[in-house]
Amino acid sequence: MALWATSCSSSEKLFLASSAATRRRMGSRRRDLVHVGMTDQAETETISIAYKEGDRERPKWADETPFSRLVEALISFKPFYSLLKLGARQVLISTAERNNIPWREMTKEILESDVYKELNTIQNTSLQFPDYYLSPFHAYDEGNLSWLAAAEAEVATMSMTRRAIPYAPSNEEATQEMGGNWVQAIKQHHMKHSGNVTIQNIVDIGCSVGVSTRFLADEFPSAKVTGLDLSPYFLSVAQYKEKKRPPRKNPIRWIHAAGENTGLPSKSFDLVSFSYVFHECPERAIIALVNEAFRLLRPGGTLAITDQAPKSKILQELSPALFTLMKSTEPFLNEYYLTDLEERLREAGFVNMKTLLTDPRHMTMTATVPHQHV
Repeated sequence: MALWATSCSSSEKLFLASSAATRRRMGSRRRDLVHVGMTDQAETETISIAYKEGDRERPKWADETPFSRLVEALISFKPFYSLLKLGARQVLISTAERNNIPWREMTKEILESDVYKELNTIQNTSLQFPDYYLSPFHAYDEGNLSWLAAAEAEVATMSMTRRAIPYAPSNEEATQEMGGNWVQAIKQHHMKHSGNVTIQNIVDIGCSVGVSTRFLADEFPSAKVTGLDLSPYFLSVAQYKEKKRPPRKNPIRWIHAAGENTGLPSKSFDLVSFSYVFHECPERAIIALVNEAFRLLRPGGTLAITDQAPKSKILQELSPALFTLMKSTEPFLNEYYLTDLEERLREAGFVNMKTLLTDPRHMTMTATVPHQHV
C-alpha cells in the first residue's frame, strides 16, 4: 500500500521538509534525529537530516525468539486475534482524530460517491490473485479487496504519517517531510548512477489508491506515469480521485495487474517504485517483484523501495503491546524483516544499492540496472 496523502501540488512545497526553514521550525523537538552536513552540491540539494538507527539489524520482536513465537500463537487464536484487529484499527482512528484528520468524513465521502462506476473500466476480471493476497490485511477480513479498505486507505495513510512524524507542527508538514525525503532520495540516486538517463516513464507498483502515484506525477510532470495494483477497488478510488483534479499534460494510466507479472513491455521504464508494498508480501513474492522490476527497467534505470525500516530505532524499541497489534494486521511482517533485501536485489542483477532512513520509521532503498544490461 502506498503511503503519502499529499495536499500539496508543487515539488517546491513537498521538499520543504528537508529545507532549513522546516528544520528550524521543528527545532529541539526532534529527539530521534541528528543533523548532518550537506553532501556533494553537484548532486543538488540533499536530505540533510539523519534519523537514528537502533543497535540491531532488525527489531528483536521480528526474530525467531520464544517471545516472538508466543505472539504468533496469540495472534493465531481467533478470539484474541479479533480483539487485536479492533485494537490496531482503533490506534489509527484515534491518531487521526487527535490530529484533526477527518477519518469518518473522508471515508463517507468516498463510500457515498460515484466511485463504483469506475470498477467496470478498471477491473481485469480474468486476473488470478496470488494466494498471499487473499489474506486478511490491516484489520479487514477481505484484505485489500473491499470498498471499505479502499475508502479508508488515504485517511489511514495520513494517520500513519502522523504516527511516523509526531513532532511535525502540522499534518501537511508531516506529509512534506515523509514524501519530500523519499522523492529526494530517488532523485539523488538517479542523478548519480543513471548515466544521464532522463526519467520519462515511471511505474508505481502496488500503487493502492494512487497517493504515491500522484506524488510521482507531480514531481516528474514530463514523465508518463503508470499506477498498477492488484485491488480493483483501490484502483477505482485512484481513478475517481484523479478525475476530480485538473487534467495533466500526461494523464496517469491505471492498470489492474499483479506486480509479479505486470504484462508490461521489458525495458520500458526509467523508474520502478514500490511504496509500502514489501512488508505485505512473503519473501517469495518479494523476490518475484524484484525480478519483474529488473525486467521492466531500461539500462541505467532506478528501482526505489520505501517501506518499514528494520534498523529504525523507534521500531526496534516498540512496546510489546504495539508490536503485537502491528503484527496482528500484517501476516507477512516477520518474513519481510527477515528478508535480506539488498541481497535479493543483488541476485536479481541490480547494482549501486543504497539504503537510507528517510523518516524515523521508514527507509528508502534505491538500486540501478547496469548500463551494460542486455
